[in-house]
Order: sequence, then structure tokens, then C-alpha cells
Amino acid sequence: SLLEMSDPSHPLLQELVQRAPGTYNHSISVASIAESAADSIGANGLLVRVGAYFHDIGKMMKPQYFIENVQAGNESKHNQLAPAMSTLIIIGHVKDGVDLAEQYNLPQQFIDFIEQHHGTTLVEYFFHEATKQAGESPDHKTDAEESSFRYPGPKPQTKEAGVMMIADACESASRTITDPTPKRLETLVHDLTMKRLLDGQFDECSLTLSEIHTVEQSLVKSLIGIYHGRIKYPEARSA
Repeated sequence: SLLEMSDPSHPLLQELVQRAPGTYNHSISVASIAESAADSIGANGLLVRVGAYFHDIGKMMKPQYFIENVQAGNESKHNQLAPAMSTLIIIGHVKDGVDLAEQYNLPQQFIDFIEQHHGTTLVEYFFHEATKQAGESPDHKTDAEESSFRYPGPKPQTKEAGVMMIADACESASRTITDPTPKRLETLVHDLTMKRLLDGQFDECSLTLSEIHTVEQSLVKSLIGIYHGRIKYPEARSA
């Protein structure tokens, strides 16, 4: 049952926490904010929560290539790789996750979350790196073919998978904001959501524009709650 699957002592989650603790923490945070967001539009919050626990399990195969598992001050392993190779490793966490899920006989609905949480989005950072290199040297021209820097999909097929996609992107990106004020978090969530909307990522999951807006509001509220202790409020002026 869903409730049984939501127990963090599941062997796959135990393995994730051992091998990729940063990814585990990210997944727990996504689970929390995505559940509230799904509930806010009447979707299945518990399904999203459990799906979020497992969505990134594939990262445990190469944990050090994912920023959340790299200790502060350590050099990124990607510095030694060509952007196209980095992209293969990043995109590979989806297939690795599906393989692991099948080995552990996870229900299909969780495999769907693993496959769909990036849809067909572009791995922007490495695509831009490759484009830069292609511009600098004609030999690199073939490296910047956009399609080879996109996840294979499918795009989210359910409202729950659509919510997970937005929550996942927002949770990751929010960690990179130095001073996460409510306004900055609101801008971040809106920009990330609109980018995916305009990229056609929600075309197959029946989320309405109104629901997407509600999801955004829920995520902003949750993120403000998470970062509350870190937000510097302007000091009250003495009258």
C-alpha cells in the first residue's frame, strides 16, 4: 500500500541515505512541499509524497556527479569532463532509477514518477557550456545539438507527475539562493514553472493554468516556511 511505501525504512531509501545523503535530503524536502502542492489542487498528495521519496534513487549509482552530494569546497567531478559526457551522466540517473525500481519491484506508478520528473527538459548548464565551446572552436560544432542535451521523457502524464516536476526544480534551485527572501522565492518558483510551461512540459498531464498557479502559491508558501529562519527581515524603523 501507499502508506507502507511511505516508510523511510524501505531498503531502497536506506541505500539512498547511505550512498547519496544529499539526494536523500533533497527527496524528503521535495516530498513535503510537493504533497502540500498536490493537496492544494485536489490531486493525490500521498502518492506524490511517496513518489518523491523514490524519484531520484538513480543518483545513488554515481552520487558524486550530483551537486547535492558534493562536500563544500570539493571540486566538481564535471570539471574533468566534456559537457556532452556530463550530460549523459546527469540524464542517466533516470534510467538508473528505473532499473533500480524494477529490481526492487516498485509499483509502476513510482517508476512513472522517476521517468517523468524531468520530462523532456534541457540540461541547460551543460548545453550552454557546449554551445560556448562550439563557438570557440569549429571542431566542437557537433557538440551543441540541443536534442542530445534533453532528457528522453516522457513528459508528465498525470497532475501528480506535473506537480512533482515543479516541486523538484524549485527545491533544488532554492538551495542556491544566497538570501532567500519571500520575493526572491516567489520569482524563482514562477520563473521555473513558466519555463517548463512554455517548453510544453505540462501538455500531456491535464494541469490547468489555474491549477498551476495554485501549485506555485503552495510551493512559495512552503519554501518561505523552510527558509524562514534564514530570511533577514528589514529592521523596523524607530518612530
